[in-house]
Amino acid sequence: MNPQTATKHAAGQGTPSLPLAKPESIGLSSRRLQAMSDTFKREVDKGSLPGATVLVARRGQIGWFDAIGRQSPTASAPMAHDTIFRIFSMTKPIVSIGIMMLLEDGHFLLNDPVAKFIPEFAETKVGVEHNGKLELVPAKRPMTIQDLLRHTSGLTYDHTGNGLVQQLYQQSRLRSRKITNAEHATLLAGMPLICQPGAEWNYSRSTDILGRIIEVVSGQTLGTFLTERILAPLQMTETAFHTGEQNAGRLAEAFANDPWTGEKVQLFNMLEKPAMESGGGGLVSTTMDYARFAQMLLGGGTLDGVRIIGRKTLQLMASDHLGADVKIQGTLVPPGHSFGLGFAVRTQQGMASFSGSVGQFFWSGMAGTFFWIDPSEELIAVFMMQGPGQREYFRSLVRNGVYAAVE
Repeated sequence: MNPQTATKHAAGQGTPSLPLAKPESIGLSSRRLQAMSDTFKREVDKGSLPGATVLVARRGQIGWFDAIGRQSPTASAPMAHDTIFRIFSMTKPIVSIGIMMLLEDGHFLLNDPVAKFIPEFAETKVGVEHNGKLELVPAKRPMTIQDLLRHTSGLTYDHTGNGLVQQLYQQSRLRSRKITNAEHATLLAGMPLICQPGAEWNYSRSTDILGRIIEVVSGQTLGTFLTERILAPLQMTETAFHTGEQNAGRLAEAFANDPWTGEKVQLFNMLEKPAMESGGGGLVSTTMDYARFAQMLLGGGTLDGVRIIGRKTLQLMASDHLGADVKIQGTLVPPGHSFGLGFAVRTQQGMASFSGSVGQFFWSGMAGTFFWIDPSEELIAVFMMQGPGQREYFRSLVRNGVYAAVE
């Protein structure tokens, strides 16, 4: 696709586009980019996903922005540049930037205890499994804001395992979109931690708690704070915790049943305003909106002359915060990688089973959305789809396809 042909669609409904360029003028191969799009067309034809978008920008200009397949398996509308997606955990980097903006404003330090802002966390115990029973022991040190940002808090998710702590999560109302951020934080503080704070990396509801701290410190709802401090300044006009009825024809949907396993797929209703504004996974967005956020990160915290966060603060966030001492649980942090403050970070050129550069940072969403920033190549990529069961496979496909095009 020649990006020039996408100009009138690229910005979506009012979101300004980033500048457009021919791929070769910014060191990208149009032939290889077309091959990458063809890869996803084949997957659509195979029935692996309804459709996808992929945007690649280098040196501040978009060289490729393709919309492939259909928005929804039950409608004929083609996938579009301004289709709206549930971005789930791609909410986390935005909220992480938000909390670090408050740190820059002098409201707290990274090693401040979470209980300073949510007192219920002062009483939280650690759950240790013994002979099929959960023993509660005191925390050796308080959970800190840094722990929340790097997922070493001892919190977890109900879907990342089936241990006794996770079973307590599964039996609770934590997944309800009808409780407030304050109620969610209180509920979570009353549950045992899965490990001692700082001992392990466990993907978790930590960023939901960061969202609540933003509310406590700013005196605003999380949605209002994010809009005023990040989304509006970046002109991300389509990003929010729900979207209006007027956009009902622009929503991306997944297959009702996973095409590989046959299991039922259930995703939240994007038109419904939730009581809980989940800092860990509640936002909906468009490809161009998220590309503007990613371009701000690549720009060291600025876009179009607007500074969102300090260059050195962002450098701290995109660094290794685990080191050799923290045990990484699960498979979400790949080999050759570590985790920073809100992002995974590539630490080695090798080890991982996909292409990339040392120093790149990224994250993804449970329904299949994915983005990364590669400072050494001056490159960003945003991939959007709604297909939870296919997300890891397609992440690697898009990484390999984009890096094959870098000249």
